[in-house]
Amino acid sequence: MDNKDEEGGVLDPEAPEEGPSAPPSGLLDTVSGYEGTPSEGVGEDKIYPPPSDRVPKPENDRNASVPHVRLPTVSEDTARAALLEYVGSKWTYRSKPAKELVFRDLTPFTAYRYRLETFTESRGTAWAFEPYTNQLVDGPQYGVPPPPWDVVVEVPPMYTDSCQKVRVPHTSFVKMCHRCHGKGRVRCSQCHGWGKTRCTFCFGSGRKSGKHCTFCHGSGRRRCSRCSGRGTKTCDICKGHRNLMHFIQLIVTWKNQIYEHVPDQCPGFPVKLFEKVNGDKFFVDESALVYPIVGFPEKEICDASKRGNDEHMARFSRSMHILQQRQTIELIPLTQAFYEYKEQEYNYFVYGIENKVHAPKYPSSCSIL
Repeated sequence: MDNKDEEGGVLDPEAPEEGPSAPPSGLLDTVSGYEGTPSEGVGEDKIYPPPSDRVPKPENDRNASVPHVRLPTVSEDTARAALLEYVGSKWTYRSKPAKELVFRDLTPFTAYRYRLETFTESRGTAWAFEPYTNQLVDGPQYGVPPPPWDVVVEVPPMYTDSCQKVRVPHTSFVKMCHRCHGKGRVRCSQCHGWGKTRCTFCFGSGRKSGKHCTFCHGSGRRRCSRCSGRGTKTCDICKGHRNLMHFIQLIVTWKNQIYEHVPDQCPGFPVKLFEKVNGDKFFVDESALVYPIVGFPEKEICDASKRGNDEHMARFSRSMHILQQRQTIELIPLTQAFYEYKEQEYNYFVYGIENKVHAPKYPSSCSIL
């Protein structure tokens, strides 16, 4: 049989078509304790809930008490300096009103931010593989694979999101590459194995503007750029090594789960702005499990603490391992400054320990026509 065709190349009949990128169903061995583990990148990882001894058991009727705090105040000099810095960041605003305004009143508000952080660890598995290059194959002959939660991993710093992938011991084995069927090379998908493709300048006619095409020398075909004319390319799965080592990969995910609440106590001030500033953390409670706050003057904070604790326990205690919890209350400085400029009354807010300004109306702004 002649393996030449009109494209002017030679087809290698031994070069296989590209197989699937993931191992086909039934190729992988069954590992005790890890049944149902999916191939990497195919569907979701199989998640394993923590064993019962790692599920936290909260004590009944436990709570946390909070000390009383003083309301922070802002002086006129601080309020003016904050406004001048704010005006300086707005190129259409003039600084003269901020320098000459007359304060009428500075009204402080109590603005609290409650935050609950629950640092969790979850574990899932997926099959993975790598080219087999005669490295050690840690298979079942070396022992029984440990359960997912018995695999030792290094825990990152508390309250830091992180993900770590670890090979489960004694789950490795070698199989022929499913992509190239053990050949190490696959047929080029661009030229379909012929080594040549249609010339893009003359569209395969061999002529351009009535003359021989200078790019393909009149043949209408050019050497395939993807495989350099060979008709095949190295298998991108086994990298030409023909075999793959498969193993179960443990995916350990640490995440800082956050519940946050800021009571809306000041009309006219957007609570969302508090997300960009810090306050004074006068209360910090940290333990394996924290408990709802009671006795705080701001009842909405107590309610938020109870709601946050209940929500996190319901969402995370069964499916994840709770490593640590931390709850804080911040007192965020918030002052409304009332002032007069050219017999007109205005106001703005100074908020956060950074003394940021929210001024929806300002006496004067420049306009460029």
